[in-house]
Amino acid sequence: MDSDDHKPQRLFGTSGIRGKIGYAITSELALKMGRALSTLLGPGCRVVVGYDSRTTNQMLEKALSAGILEGGCDVLLLGLAPTPLVGYATKKMGADAGVMITASHNPPQDNGLKVWNSNGMAYRPHQEKALEEIIFKEKFSLAPWDSIGEVKDIKNISQRYINDLIDFVKLEPGLKVVVDCANGAASYISPFLLRKAGCDVITLNSQPDGFFPGRMPEPSAANLQDLMKMVKATHADIGIAHDGDADRMVAVDENGEFADFDKLLSLMASEIGGCVVTTVDASSSIDMALKGKGNVIRTKVGDVHVAYAIAKYKASFGGEPSGTWIHPDFCMCPDGILSALKLIALVKNKGPLSKLLNDIPSFPTMREVINCQESQKNKIMKKTREEFPHLFSDVCESNLKDGVRLSLENGSWVLIRPSGTESYIRITLGGKTSAEAQKIMDKSKNFLGDLL
Repeated sequence: MDSDDHKPQRLFGTSGIRGKIGYAITSELALKMGRALSTLLGPGCRVVVGYDSRTTNQMLEKALSAGILEGGCDVLLLGLAPTPLVGYATKKMGADAGVMITASHNPPQDNGLKVWNSNGMAYRPHQEKALEEIIFKEKFSLAPWDSIGEVKDIKNISQRYINDLIDFVKLEPGLKVVVDCANGAASYISPFLLRKAGCDVITLNSQPDGFFPGRMPEPSAANLQDLMKMVKATHADIGIAHDGDADRMVAVDENGEFADFDKLLSLMASEIGGCVVTTVDASSSIDMALKGKGNVIRTKVGDVHVAYAIAKYKASFGGEPSGTWIHPDFCMCPDGILSALKLIALVKNKGPLSKLLNDIPSFPTMREVINCQESQKNKIMKKTREEFPHLFSDVCESNLKDGVRLSLENGSWVLIRPSGTESYIRITLGGKTSAEAQKIMDKSKNFLGDLL
């Protein structure tokens, strides 16, 4: 066993623990996580456990479950399930916590663990730190042999989840939908749900397979070429794609065009209205789409920060441009399946999708990464907070919640933010025009170049 000096000080990133199997993620880590969680919760508590389609999931599930049982807590097994079902089941079953075994959109050799509160909201950073401290110090509270927990099968709750979603959205039947589940956790549920809701459904990559043979689980335009072609070829009304664990949803319009992330988020925010939460890397299009309908609150990148801000400000909706959306009146867990259902209902009532998206203000968006050693990040970001706003004469808002985000008077914006997982400083921006976007990017890169 490694000495304390060589143990990592952080396990959790912006969305749970993720990494390569056999290195960052091992059965030993899963066992310790189970022990730590039962230690934190106390004996007699109940923990929902689910996993996506990755080849290493049952291995990790058994190790995690063993650790939970050792602490005197019960395991409520969902088996293969999308992340939103874990959040839903944790809340509906009155469980004390939930754990999803997934690496979401990461490649097949990765896996991970994400923990959920009893209300279906992801563990917050202080809770993650409490688990890390127990794991690093190995201060586990184990139950005696006659008080270990029990394993209970709760797979049937998936039907209740499907029925509740259909009742919640009340979709009018008749649309043709192509759904691409990435050979992931939504493969059994998403197509079945859409058919039951009255859609004519064509499926792609909807057989669970941890090698992801159809496409990689990241739902990017590059990975969704087959979906885009299928929507056009079959004259479908919309295409829907999920990532590996289905906490995300992205869309393709009726012309086979990939829907812009920011415009899709802005469209749903505009439809729901009220107080909406998003992250600092979201475009200004959401502010313009909500004008006269509500207000925007920006928070740190990561669905846990979005969820916490939704609860804090009693927001009606929240999401990231990546397609991770939270609908708080249903559950505080990001739900790509519910998001798909709500978007399809919007298209049915007000579509087509291409027209709805064309009505959303758009900004040419640019992204760059600048190499930066970890040891330099704090110094660079301190200088950025102090000096970067002075480079622009028309700053109307400066947001320092996660990096430095400047909003300019004409709607353009720029964010300089350190990567939480890699040795980069990220520049993300949107310009009123392509020329202005390039001008802001050049100014930002020169600024960082001088600092580095």
